[in-house]
Amino acid sequence: MFRNENDRLLFHFDSEIVWLEPWGDDSLRVRATKAAAIPDENWALLPATGGTAEISIEEDMASIRNGRITAELSKTGKITFKNQHGKVLLEEFVRNRKEYSFRPGVKPTGFASALDIEAREFKPILGGDYELTLRFESDPEEKLYGMGQYQQPFLNLKGCELELAHRNSQASVPFLVSSLGYGLLWNNPAIGRATFGRNVTTWYAQSTQSMDYWITAGDSPSAILKSYGRATGTVPMMPEYGLGFWQCKLRYQTQEELLEVAREYKRRQLPLDLIVIDFFHWPRQGEWKFDPEYWPDPAAMVAELKELGIELMVSIWPTVDHKSENYDEMVEKGYLIRTDRGHRIAMNFHGNTVHYDATHPGAREYVWDKVKQNYYNYGIKVFWLDEAEPEYTYYDFDLYRYHLGPNVRIGNVYPALYAKGFYDGMKQEGQKNIVNLVRCAWAGSQRYGALVWSGDIHSSFASMRNQLAAGLNMGMAGLPWWTTDIGGFHGGNPDDPEFREVFVRWFQYGTFCPVMRLHGDREPHSEPLGTAGGGLCNSGAANEVWSYGEEVYGICVEYLKLRERMKPYVRQLMQAAHEKGSPVMRPLFYDFPEDAKAWSVEDQYMFGPDVLVAPILYADQRQRDVYLPEGQMVQWQDFWSGTVYDGGQMVTVDAPLEQMPVFVRVKESNDPVPF
Repeated sequence: MFRNENDRLLFHFDSEIVWLEPWGDDSLRVRATKAAAIPDENWALLPATGGTAEISIEEDMASIRNGRITAELSKTGKITFKNQHGKVLLEEFVRNRKEYSFRPGVKPTGFASALDIEAREFKPILGGDYELTLRFESDPEEKLYGMGQYQQPFLNLKGCELELAHRNSQASVPFLVSSLGYGLLWNNPAIGRATFGRNVTTWYAQSTQSMDYWITAGDSPSAILKSYGRATGTVPMMPEYGLGFWQCKLRYQTQEELLEVAREYKRRQLPLDLIVIDFFHWPRQGEWKFDPEYWPDPAAMVAELKELGIELMVSIWPTVDHKSENYDEMVEKGYLIRTDRGHRIAMNFHGNTVHYDATHPGAREYVWDKVKQNYYNYGIKVFWLDEAEPEYTYYDFDLYRYHLGPNVRIGNVYPALYAKGFYDGMKQEGQKNIVNLVRCAWAGSQRYGALVWSGDIHSSFASMRNQLAAGLNMGMAGLPWWTTDIGGFHGGNPDDPEFREVFVRWFQYGTFCPVMRLHGDREPHSEPLGTAGGGLCNSGAANEVWSYGEEVYGICVEYLKLRERMKPYVRQLMQAAHEKGSPVMRPLFYDFPEDAKAWSVEDQYMFGPDVLVAPILYADQRQRDVYLPEGQMVQWQDFWSGTVYDGGQMVTVDAPLEQMPVFVRVKESNDPVPF
């Protein structure tokens, strides 16, 4: 039943095999299957380092301890996790008579129940894998954070059900941090769902070969995130151009148009670190190169931008048009995803297309070789990896099949391997401090230089509120590089006074995001320049900081200058993200875990350890309440007025259109403001 095998605790009953083993300090990896053997794929996890197992086996139970975490197994295989103080962190949900002890003189354990519910339920799929359901007991007072990016306003995810699948603007990153003192990674890329109910916590995989999760114990959220960073990797160091301002719109249609915008920023003496060429600058999807009719001299374009001190980023799509010059070769080599039913079409936006198969090593190399030849060799060193979920015209997940298996079993790993293909290629060229903008991510994407943005979201205050929760939970899920389209993507007319207010408040918020990036599909649209290639798509209205009228322009200029002054501070935050996995933007409780009130505040955040940000999230709001966390000798200085407040109180502050409430942590009375 129980066995100690090379510092791994094994449990075997009937057809089920369960493994528990140390995987980093204070952490355990738990795997189970009813197949012949446990698969050896590590998925999001790096190879195990550190950690020492202390295994005890008795007649009716066994345990494995690794630092601050201990797992106990009952004779029927129920698992309970405890911290170094013996406090229960998490335990499996079992409701049957087997788990209950009826022996005289022995304290009852478990729940005597006729329900006959198992914690680990493997339901066979005829002829193949298993549907897997894993159940844990639920503490109704527990708070849960992380899990990636979902378009909903809740920071605390307790009571939520989340789809474990990617969509445009949804990135499923199945790592969570609990207020009870543990972090858990669902190390399974299958399509599924997670339900954090008041009565039971459930993880479900639609098709899988095994159960696989990693759990760590920590005395603070920062300790938990640090362990997770060691287990799955941390971001590279952010390059200098990532610390400032990025300009983008839908879409610069020609080389001269883009250069003229860059020149105008410099004429106005406005800081600009990076500018973007968006989609459909290519002849056809799946031809990773410039259309020479509209982009005649990429080398000269890059050279001029470098003279101006501006980096260039270029959009890449993974879609391949059936008429692309590369389509037939990629089909022959097995480099495209497949459909189990019907014609091989996954999207129909400006052509019948299918995505390249990023789970295939050969396909990743093939696409990178094209990109290197047609972009990288011109000096373009940063890429916008769009459509990274990948996006489908119809999200029928059971339709698509990859090199590594059916989408329902492994599909969520796609964006991580998409990022890996570019990261590996750039690293092979000797590039350091690699960053690529990606529209989706999975656990482990951070180690491949993934800067995630929140997708094609609506231009409204309601949408902005969703992004606040999304960005904070993304950081708590181990991805500290995150950004959003300032002003939202869909809609918004620069001449509309109501949208101008949305834009200003979003611009202020964007100044205090890990990367400050302006983008959007503004109204009204222009006409396409042609009927083929790079002229096929139209463009949105102007989206530069001077496009919104003089009042808005003046406010934007002040925040651009503020971001410029913040660069030394932002550089420190990026260093901590690189070395420790620390989120750049994080909930209040991350820095003040002993302050109970800090765990309930969802409309403020910390930008690093010293700056508190209180975004304005509603129209016509010119005043708001701000909670100032308490800690030993902690005071807060209003950035605008200079007023100093003691921590542990709610204050009401003015928020005229030109000011978003910002407070700076004062540790000593003579501490300077960090920017």
